Amino acid sequence: MPSIPASTDPTRAGAADGATEAEAVLRLSALTVAFDTPGGTVTAAREVTLAVARGECLGVVGESGAGKSQLFLAVLGLLPGNGRTQGSARFRGSELLTLEPAMLDHVRGAGIGMVFQDPMSSLTPHLQVGEQIAEVMVRHRRLSRRQARKRALELLRRVQVADPERRLRQYPHQLSGGMRQRVMIAIALSGEPQLLIADEPTTALDVTVQAQILALLAELKRERGLALVLITHDPGVVAGIADRVSVMRDGRIVETGAVGAIFRSPREPYTRKLLREARGPDLAGDAPHSSPPAPAAPGAPAALELAGVSVRYTIGRGWLGRRAKLAALSEVSLELARGEALGVVGESGCGKSTLVRAVLQLLPLHAGRVVWMGRALGGLPRSALRSLRRDLQIIFQDPFGSLDPRMTVGEIVAEPLEVHARDFTPAAHAAAVTAALSQVRLGAELSSRYPHELSGGQCQRVGIARAMILRPQLLACDEPLSALDVSTQEQILTLLGELRRASPMCLLFVSHNVALVQRLCERVLVLYLGRMMELAPAAALYSRPLHPYTRELLAAVPVPDPDIQPARLERVGRGEPPSPLTPPSGCVYRTRCPHAAAVCRERIPAWEKLPDGRYVACHRWRELG
Repeated sequence: MPSIPASTDPTRAGAADGATEAEAVLRLSALTVAFDTPGGTVTAAREVTLAVARGECLGVVGESGAGKSQLFLAVLGLLPGNGRTQGSARFRGSELLTLEPAMLDHVRGAGIGMVFQDPMSSLTPHLQVGEQIAEVMVRHRRLSRRQARKRALELLRRVQVADPERRLRQYPHQLSGGMRQRVMIAIALSGEPQLLIADEPTTALDVTVQAQILALLAELKRERGLALVLITHDPGVVAGIADRVSVMRDGRIVETGAVGAIFRSPREPYTRKLLREARGPDLAGDAPHSSPPAPAAPGAPAALELAGVSVRYTIGRGWLGRRAKLAALSEVSLELARGEALGVVGESGCGKSTLVRAVLQLLPLHAGRVVWMGRALGGLPRSALRSLRRDLQIIFQDPFGSLDPRMTVGEIVAEPLEVHARDFTPAAHAAAVTAALSQVRLGAELSSRYPHELSGGQCQRVGIARAMILRPQLLACDEPLSALDVSTQEQILTLLGELRRASPMCLLFVSHNVALVQRLCERVLVLYLGRMMELAPAAALYSRPLHPYTRELLAAVPVPDPDIQPARLERVGRGEPPSPLTPPSGCVYRTRCPHAAAVCRERIPAWEKLPDGRYVACHRWRELG
């Protein structure tokens, strides 16, 4: 790994970092990371000094692009060929930046464990889980295959993988996201490391699974005396587990201190901004993020109506060529008034995205009907449905994957006009694109750029501009914030609120983050395994949830307060949803519910309307209060 010429600035190398030379498992001193590009040198991290001691968790917090990941990839010698370093990175007193490749490989296997953000791309798809865990122990701890496999089974049990004997023989694609991340932690632990670096380990996970993974990391730190570095863009993630926090911005550490001091009295304006955006309103009935349009008059017909909507998927070929039926959505009924925003929340696989696609007629219904403005959408001729799509638009989850990389921003935003407004003149096209970009706070100069030249937040704004250019009456947002950092989420939420005020459109906002939904929506629907659990005004749902599953979701939301979050992690529930191919009898939530009774096994709970207008499907909601 080439070095950068030495800096003449000595002021940062001696900065206080919280651990003495003898205590530090990892110590970075004035570490700079840069990349040689055709456009010149790009510096990702600038003279970073920090340390982490045995049994300590250091949280490294900052927005996307702050340099967090590149800093620790440099520590592990995992930079690409154009990466250069200057400074020092010492692990247990030994300099890492000048180690021979073979020695560095041994350190990575037996001294430092790494958990990456995306377990699916980090795991080898054609190897069974057990082989991948055992490989580290065979290579770095000289265990036999039999010994390593036995130890792999023990590790899967330790990271709370259900049915570990079966999981050991499975492949990564057969596991859920949370299960894959547990496997990654098991692999990282298999070399008995003294330091564990977790790079955004919960970003792609539901709030309940995120809470379980954070609780597991906290347990492992205490149990093994691990030094733990937790990299994240979300201050709430580190609040319950970190002992100290370093805040990064533009490649520099702007503030480091004890977690309590950083959260209660941050010195830097940037830290205060991060914490303010992470906190948002309390989960106790605060007003939505934006002032909604005036509600429809009582008795007015609903803009959108779903009646008994069910969706079934046919899954692969089973034994003897049989195909399995998966109930993705079961008997969903609801109404959406003109100008209303409805949030849809739940864990991955609960049917949120399926609901959006059912509304937009992007997949066939097994049963039920969807009615838009008094018109049933099922069975419409293709031409009529195509015409209706002008009023029904969608924003997708992945801001990069949903934009054609071969098209410029201007072409992407104008594409709906090519389909639905062919009578527009070229001048009208250009004016509409400029207006749409301006509406989402993007300059017209971006029209000639390509998606890869934009940030994630800018790409998501382009997706919103594309959806809004036709002035739709219904905007479906399918996890539009999950790939964005906290500051960018705040910007997109504000933008969506402004768009609602400017145009009385209906909003269907899907998210696994229940805290974000509260900030934009008047009502919230909670789904679990394709079934409705609860539907209520946002303020009522967050201040007095009736369904046990809603309570579990709310309890799992990370709170950026180190006085509160550790206790919340200790109370987190365990277990994952059952397979939708074999849902439980009766109430589908009963296998995880702490209040399940015999009746919950015997009967599906009725979808009950309460006097205050909310709905709940629970046999015991009255006695649970």
